[in-house]
Amino acid sequence: MFGKDIGVDLGTANVLVHVKGRGIVLDEPSVVAIESQTRRVVAVGEEARRMLGRTPGNIVAIRPLREGVIADFDITEIMLRHFIQRTIGKNMFLRPRVMICVPAGITSVEQKAVREAAERTGAKEVFLIEEPKAAAIGAGLDIFQPSGSMVVDIGGGTTDVAVLSLGDVVTSNSIRVAGDKFDEAIIRHIRKHYSLLIGERTAEEIKIHIASVYPGARTEEIDVRGRDMISGLPKTVTVGSEEMREALEETVVNIIATAKHVLERTPPELAADIYDKGIVLTGGGALLYGLDQLMVDQLQVPVHIAEEPMSCVVRGTGIALDNLDKVSRSLLNNKKKIGVI
Repeated sequence: MFGKDIGVDLGTANVLVHVKGRGIVLDEPSVVAIESQTRRVVAVGEEARRMLGRTPGNIVAIRPLREGVIADFDITEIMLRHFIQRTIGKNMFLRPRVMICVPAGITSVEQKAVREAAERTGAKEVFLIEEPKAAAIGAGLDIFQPSGSMVVDIGGGTTDVAVLSLGDVVTSNSIRVAGDKFDEAIIRHIRKHYSLLIGERTAEEIKIHIASVYPGARTEEIDVRGRDMISGLPKTVTVGSEEMREALEETVVNIIATAKHVLERTPPELAADIYDKGIVLTGGGALLYGLDQLMVDQLQVPVHIAEEPMSCVVRGTGIALDNLDKVSRSLLNNKKKIGVI
């Protein structure tokens, strides 16, 4: 094969890689474990994630992306190179074209960091695409028609909300409130009400298995194990869906308020289209139980969860790479200057 096209969803929680002709070939946590003294890489991805909160003093498990942007440039580059080599091999003689998703609200400095990290892995050409645009394409929305489509992409670090028409973003907003903030809210709630310290992995399990954000939508319980803040000993408590709804309420309100703000700034004709077609939820946060119902109540607009919402963004990058001219003719001529399509 003369060259490969690779789409990368460089997420705060997970990295997904799409290779042209093969589909999604990698889905791994965005975690790297290194030796603290030598900075030698010990593990990357799922193996490193299992080390979170469980490493000895000389090994540190790092999440190099925070709130949708690069927090540790060197570790991000190592992680990207590792994943790209895993998907296409170490022979970089025929270097790939790489398209990477970035949050809608990313700054020019943050854009440059993402681009440089990708270029230093050996990519021949690097394109950046806004996450809501990729998510909409991957969810199957025809954003190239003169009709309004609205997507709410709730990832690990950011929530991107956008209205799209004629292949481009009409109005959008990005907030650094998403899956990680859900986990933090659960950790705070259990620390405050039970004097129990738990880690990120435990919080995520609670979120997945019993959490709900719509009153009465779920009535389940789970035993939670952690360290008692008073005695310092291991302790188990039982928490339920309703109290998790209370714990997550403030975070969810921020996301819905952002969606409402974008709707309020949408031109009337496009707003009418959205009322007819509804809002599409993508990203891992779309799976938060009851969120679609709550948004329907609050926004008075139909809300649909995309099929396989966690992979919408990376699927969209693959489609966009196959249709570079169509994705954004107006911006491609300036891609070297502005770097985002």
